[in-house]
Amino acid sequence: MAYVTIEKKSDIGGVVRKRNLYASRMHLNSSDKKRIPGALTIIKEPAGDDVAEQNNPKVVETVSSMLLDIERNGMDAVRRYAKELDGFDGDIEVSTKEMRKATDELPDDLRAALDTGAERTRTFARMQRERLVDFEDEVIPGVVCGQRYVPVNNVGAYLPAGRFPLLASAFMTVGVAGAAGVPNVVACTPPSRNGRPHPAVLYAAHVSGGDRVFALGGVQALASMAFGLLDGNPSDMVVGAGNAFVAEAKRQLYGTVGIDVLAGPSEVAVLADASADAEMVAADLLAQAEHGPQSPACLVTTDEALGRAVASEVDHQLEGLATREIAGAAWRDFGSIYVVEDREAAATAMDLLAPEHLEVLAEDLDWWLDRLTCYGSLFLGPWSTVAYADKGMSGTNHVLPTARGARYTEGLSVLGFLKQLTYQRATKASTHAQASPVVTIADFEQMPGHRDSAQLRLDRL
Repeated sequence: MAYVTIEKKSDIGGVVRKRNLYASRMHLNSSDKKRIPGALTIIKEPAGDDVAEQNNPKVVETVSSMLLDIERNGMDAVRRYAKELDGFDGDIEVSTKEMRKATDELPDDLRAALDTGAERTRTFARMQRERLVDFEDEVIPGVVCGQRYVPVNNVGAYLPAGRFPLLASAFMTVGVAGAAGVPNVVACTPPSRNGRPHPAVLYAAHVSGGDRVFALGGVQALASMAFGLLDGNPSDMVVGAGNAFVAEAKRQLYGTVGIDVLAGPSEVAVLADASADAEMVAADLLAQAEHGPQSPACLVTTDEALGRAVASEVDHQLEGLATREIAGAAWRDFGSIYVVEDREAAATAMDLLAPEHLEVLAEDLDWWLDRLTCYGSLFLGPWSTVAYADKGMSGTNHVLPTARGARYTEGLSVLGFLKQLTYQRATKASTHAQASPVVTIADFEQMPGHRDSAQLRLDRL
């Protein structure tokens, strides 16, 4: 990865930041193509390279300035940004009365659907937590080691409400943090509707267990949670999706706080063979493309006829899609279709792309499950669409790595809010077995403090 240094000074102080300029659009580059066995046919592919918006120097500098200002000036700076950027100067904390009003405004069927998504997401998170087991055992006679899973104390969750109010975000952040046992969770969501938060976002936060919600958006929200300006408790973690400024704020705050993932635009990839339905493949590609005009969608198939049929079907479905200006731009600029020789080549291509969401619409699903290794979340078969998980209906988390991050990391889960802590205790009888080798190693390394610490215990035997 290539890094550059930004050396511009902000109006309120000089900051030198390093930023990552590596931006992987979800298509195969020239190096990738050499690694795929057999013939490769390109039906559609974006041209040229791209740089993610959060790597725009103006975004980096703006976020740096805002974070420094808020760290120095606290809530005065937060309120100033809320007024300047969101036109909001009311009470930042959402009252219990307003939460009740938000509930009353929503249709009954929407409330029922949100209740369902919140509960299913909690259920899966609890299943995960039950399988993370504390233990201790004897390593050698007299030396017992163990591990404990302990939740972080304070979490700040950002609930976006930009182009679309992503209602399930609260399930994945607030709700899963609660399932992990986090004792204090605060949430922020932009005052995006009539100067107040979206009522459906507020309800989703409520049914996810969010006790305190604040009407704040963007960088000022992330900074307020990280610095403890809202409830006096600095967050140990800040989580949740957002725009380029939110992503950059998380990047710069990392180290001061923990984060979930540095996610870019939503991604989807589909692996399909001749058994797949072109209409279904096209619909699933467009479902993710409508997240935003920079959302990549990719098909890798072993059947050229299917690939060409999907290209035609995408164009046909776009004609009647209400979000065609968004999804159409994403497909035009970031969509790709590749035809490979066999399923092994298809799996190799997908492990290189490492997509956020990966659908397999092909025969022998168990083979794909065993073979594939690089994805945020996997959707097997025609009855498992990404849209289900996006809205919380399958229970898995939709906060997932993008830009090939799935090569080395996973998405948010109950484990993300837990610390795996180790401990040990030893008896006097085990001293020789531990201390003697330490003396030998420390003498070789010329670290007398370590040697003396061990030798002292040998001398006391």
